[in-house]
Amino acid sequence: MNKKINSTARLEVKYGLPAEVKFCKRCVLSNQRPNSTNELRYSPETRKEFTFIGEDGVCDACRYADMKESEIDWEEREKQLLKLCDRFRSKTGSHDCIVPGSGGKDSRYVSHMLKYRYGMNPLTVTWPPTIYTDIGRKNFDSWLRYHDNVTIKPNQKTHKLLTRLAFENLMHPFQPFIVGQRIIAPRLAAKYNIPLIFYGESQAEYGNNIADAKNLKATVPTQYYSDEHDFENIYLGGVSVRDLVEKHKVDRRDLNQYLPLTQSDLSSFPIEYQYFGHYKKWDPQEVYYYAVEETEFEANPERTEGTYSKYAGLDDRIDGFHYYTTYIKFGIGRATYDAAQEIRNGKISREEGVALVKRFDGEFPKKYFEEVMEYMGISKERFWECIDDARSAHLWTRDDQGWKLRHTAYDSYKHPNISIGGQ
Repeated sequence: MNKKINSTARLEVKYGLPAEVKFCKRCVLSNQRPNSTNELRYSPETRKEFTFIGEDGVCDACRYADMKESEIDWEEREKQLLKLCDRFRSKTGSHDCIVPGSGGKDSRYVSHMLKYRYGMNPLTVTWPPTIYTDIGRKNFDSWLRYHDNVTIKPNQKTHKLLTRLAFENLMHPFQPFIVGQRIIAPRLAAKYNIPLIFYGESQAEYGNNIADAKNLKATVPTQYYSDEHDFENIYLGGVSVRDLVEKHKVDRRDLNQYLPLTQSDLSSFPIEYQYFGHYKKWDPQEVYYYAVEETEFEANPERTEGTYSKYAGLDDRIDGFHYYTTYIKFGIGRATYDAAQEIRNGKISREEGVALVKRFDGEFPKKYFEEVMEYMGISKERFWECIDDARSAHLWTRDDQGWKLRHTAYDSYKHPNISIGGQ
């Protein structure tokens, strides 16, 4: 009987990551991918759950893709959607649902489908990108030719500080944006008395616990947008609200936009926060085609750094750094995320996905580097200090050529401590 040798057993493992690296045999995702969590409880000590890969070598994201093909009656799901819309559809022409987004392909698809196919009148709401790209701004402006919109732009002095702190403390510069993006819709739903919200795709598409996808009401988990205002345990940028006020001298009023609804708020104003992808089969490439044909969406004129695509994550100049930090922390870059999805949706083979990951994953996002460093107010030296400190030894090694991953989807067969699926 062959005994699996774990040569990384004594190496440091950060972030609560699984010490044994496994790759899905169906796509290119590894078990190092963290599941979505309550960002407002995310401190440097937080340990997340990670994508599950079963004994059969298949990850939860691929399992959900199978479920979409064989277990879900999409005609029945659309009937459920129609019933849901009928319950909330305005008879006076007022806004009857909310769609959060920045005008990318996903929010355009959801809002346009609701308005022009299902007869709803969505109010679109936007927590804008940290630093708009030119194409992102253009797409946002064209989106508003179809919908009313409310945009909440946070105090920029505070947002810059939180972005820097999130990078230094969490290696997660996107965190303040994600916080705002998640809570803006329910906050405005309560403000404008519009209790129905549509988000895009379920997080099960990416590897979150598949049980979320089986939720009959298709609701977004409340912990994503609701929490008690416990300022010792609510964190922004990896720092408690109390410390932001007392140690970083942030005006408490400038943090209000980042604070979620409480359970008391939800009790007095119940919200139905639904995944549109629960009712309509979600396929990112098909969503892109729809957005182009029906809503004037434009792809990036050039390939996006870190991947091979031109149509996803175009809005924010800091977006590339978000994916570069996931590559550093988890060994999973932008090309891995894109290829894994396209493999699951039958657009490319696993062999093609592996080749794309090998070619593009971990590419440094140099285009906006200077601008992002200036925005965060850190030096290049400080940036690389944080990057190298964030590497987990069980994932990374260094030789005369520099840093390299110990385990990848394209050469993991060389490493006896790694399992590739069930092989």
